[in-house]
Amino acid sequence: MGQRGARSRRTLFEREGELAAADDALNELTGLREDGTEVSERPRGALLAFAGRAGIGKTTLLAEVRRRAAAQGCTVLSARGGDQEQGVAFHVARQLLQPQLAGIAEAELRAQLGSWYAIVGPALGLCAPSEGAPPDQQGLRDGLDWVLTHLAVQRAPMVLVLDDAHWADPESLSWLAAFAPRVEELPLLLAVAYRPDELPDHAEAFRSLPGRAGQRPLDLEPLSAAAVAGLVREDLGIQADDVFCRECWAVTAGNPFEAVELTAKVRDRGLVPTEEGAHLLRDLAAAVKGSGLIARLERLGTSTVRFAWACAVLGTEIPPTLAAAVAGLGSEEAADAADALRGARILAGADTLEFVHPLIATAVYRAIPGGVRVALHGQAAWCVIDEGLGPSAAARHLMETHPEGDNWVVQQLRAAARETQRAGAPDAARRYLARALREPPPPKERAAVLHELGCASLLTEPATTVNHLRAALEEPITAPELRHNIVYRLSQVLAHSDRLAEASETLAREIRVTGDARVRLRMQSEQFMWDAFRADEPDSPARSRRLARLADRLTGRDLTERYVIGLRAWDATLRGEPAHVALHHAERALAGGIRWAEADRGFEVPVLVALTFMYADRPGRTEELFAAGIADFESQGWHGAHLSFGYTLLGYVRYRRGRLAEAEDFARAGLRLAERVGARTPVHWYAVGVIIEILLARGRVTEAARIAEDHAFGAPFPAAVTFPDVQTVHGELLLARGLTKDAAAELEAAGRRLDPRGMRNPSWCPWQLHLARAESHDAPERAVATALEAVHRARQFGAPSAVGQALRAAADVSSGSTRVKLLEESVSHLERSPAAYELACALVALGTELRRSGSPKEAAEHLYRGLDAAMQCGADGLGDEARAELAAAGLRPRRLHSTETDTLTARERTAAALTARGRTTTEVAEELGTDEPTVVRLLSVVYRKVGTDRTGLAAALGQQTVR
Repeated sequence: MGQRGARSRRTLFEREGELAAADDALNELTGLREDGTEVSERPRGALLAFAGRAGIGKTTLLAEVRRRAAAQGCTVLSARGGDQEQGVAFHVARQLLQPQLAGIAEAELRAQLGSWYAIVGPALGLCAPSEGAPPDQQGLRDGLDWVLTHLAVQRAPMVLVLDDAHWADPESLSWLAAFAPRVEELPLLLAVAYRPDELPDHAEAFRSLPGRAGQRPLDLEPLSAAAVAGLVREDLGIQADDVFCRECWAVTAGNPFEAVELTAKVRDRGLVPTEEGAHLLRDLAAAVKGSGLIARLERLGTSTVRFAWACAVLGTEIPPTLAAAVAGLGSEEAADAADALRGARILAGADTLEFVHPLIATAVYRAIPGGVRVALHGQAAWCVIDEGLGPSAAARHLMETHPEGDNWVVQQLRAAARETQRAGAPDAARRYLARALREPPPPKERAAVLHELGCASLLTEPATTVNHLRAALEEPITAPELRHNIVYRLSQVLAHSDRLAEASETLAREIRVTGDARVRLRMQSEQFMWDAFRADEPDSPARSRRLARLADRLTGRDLTERYVIGLRAWDATLRGEPAHVALHHAERALAGGIRWAEADRGFEVPVLVALTFMYADRPGRTEELFAAGIADFESQGWHGAHLSFGYTLLGYVRYRRGRLAEAEDFARAGLRLAERVGARTPVHWYAVGVIIEILLARGRVTEAARIAEDHAFGAPFPAAVTFPDVQTVHGELLLARGLTKDAAAELEAAGRRLDPRGMRNPSWCPWQLHLARAESHDAPERAVATALEAVHRARQFGAPSAVGQALRAAADVSSGSTRVKLLEESVSHLERSPAAYELACALVALGTELRRSGSPKEAAEHLYRGLDAAMQCGADGLGDEARAELAAAGLRPRRLHSTETDTLTARERTAAALTARGRTTTEVAEELGTDEPTVVRLLSVVYRKVGTDRTGLAAALGQQTVR
């Protein structure tokens, strides 16, 4: 360390521009001008990236940044990627954050990290992984974001320095690259250095910097002849003449590292730096790198060479005792070797060792004979385990060994994979398990390794996962529980890959040969669930009958039985059985408790039970269950597909209640999460379908069409049945755009898909209601028949919202007194339901029809009520329609007024005022220093208290200024 520190204090020749950029960034971070006076603007962070080839001076430049930051009172966090540590998950994240948190007592650390403790603790090495399901990768990144943001605010101003970013482990580098654009909003300067040709694709964010350096990294150029001359004279004295200095520049090509090493060799040789000795420089320069460096190392003796090899295998931050053990040297012999390597400027440090420069480490590592290098990695793995550092620390060495059928290697790699996966790094776990398979494991353990590999891959690489799990089933399996777990996992990944038929068939085959009654029931429940989502199920009514018979005789004594009963409740909802029947089974399913984040089960059944209450006009109960479920997801660190699904469907619940502004906020939050999961995944279909329905209800047809186009929302549709049904939503969008023939064709196709399966509840899927409207243009009589059939089905289900919505659709395709009668009955039903938007639509339609039939007084009453309801719902298009009808009747709309604005807290008022000005939830979250879900919840409270939506906030709150 002393050697590197000494060199970092050298004059940095021809780096004035880079240092000026660093000084500007530090001044803005600390809120000071160059003369030490405070600036008026609030301090802000920045991202600085230094790019250049090996030896160009990146490390020295970062060391100077660290020194200047510390001199200005900044908290400095630093880390360095390592060529040998690239496969060690979170290696860089631990270097950065662990020193800031490791010294805190566990109780205090738990209090400081709160709900993030169990999510980020294992990744940072602060606590052991829990036995439950690991966090998803997005949840873990969110947790690391929170920790770094918290530290940056608490210990501001903060400077984070990452050297050799191109060698950082993928988990840490992906996180930091995604975090980088946020630094300007924090009191945090992020300075990174990397070799541009070696920077991975997932770190592209470092190549385009937000707001600094002309939107590009600072490229370090080789030194000029004059700069090298200055460096030489600084080190060797002013007696170094021009010819000697120019030759130094020529043989090093202006590379600062090589120039410094060359002057050191000149000094060691006692060479006079004049023209007479200049001809010797080329040979000296060759000794600085490559084969010359290795030749110099070999002259230090066999023990020293072996110690250097051991250090090269171990990588960075090398404990001397561990290096001695790997090299097979005694303590005194190892100490002598370390001294010799320090003297030769190969190693630096005392308590921990490191190579003076990565170029030296790379050269030494590559010089190790292949067989010796493999053996040293094997020895390193054994020594790491013997030191008590654990399988995860040994795994990277085992990855470099040759397969030899050693079961100890297999067990260590499996243990490392379990630790790594629970810490939130499934990619690393997959690499370890794949290597364990190549060892190979004993035949009796091969199925277990394949199962673990499949669990590590799961949904990130579904095709590969299916292959692993199917291969596992072909192996001899002596433990029935293992076989059952493989089948469960295989059916899950098939179902989530939109291969529902294969998922069902996989379970069916196993059910036929399973002797354990409880296991068979569990498998039946899984099969019932995937069949419920299948759009191509051959005999859905028969499956419903089997499910009903089974569920009716179960008591709900365990989770499996409650899942079956929950599926019965959902099936009753889909088929349009009386709502009280569906509710009865839903309550039975909940009686013993159903968590959303069960480690070895999906979240589908708890969600279906919750939605059963919504369709049966008990959305408050649905929201209670969703709130608990989302909290369950968040506590597990599931911030990807699970949380997206939760937010999206919560937005759908709000849409069904007529709270459209809140619905849009939740649905957009869900869509943003879904986009991170991946296009055309099930959760993406859900999110896009819900946001389109909400936008149509708000009267924003053009925007809905644009989102559909942006997200390729159209055929081919997924094989899974979703809610809302995506094909029906697409047909509704076509209808809203005036494409009635296309809409009718799409909606008829939806009916042909759903009707034979017995999915007849128009409350769940209103394809008939939209089809009737589409048919009314060309086939009015058929439209009436279609609508009345939907009314009949809605009455069978019996939920007031379902009946009222169907009656309004029937009125839309009817005329005269029949139309008025249907609308009056629709209003009567909807007034007894929570469907506020549907009620607003029915009121406006009834008022319109009464005005046209010559009943202005009654028309005015309904139109005024409809307008107020539309505005409270956030249905802007419907509100415009009501105003137009009032104007046609010679009436003026009543002024929208707020209620209870004085009950808002300061935080709620700020969120509301910013929203009223058109700020997005992301922007509001940044302004308040919180996250998007919190903003969404704040706005939900505001809308409820104020009794209006986003469009009415400005009027309700006035033109106040929020500081």
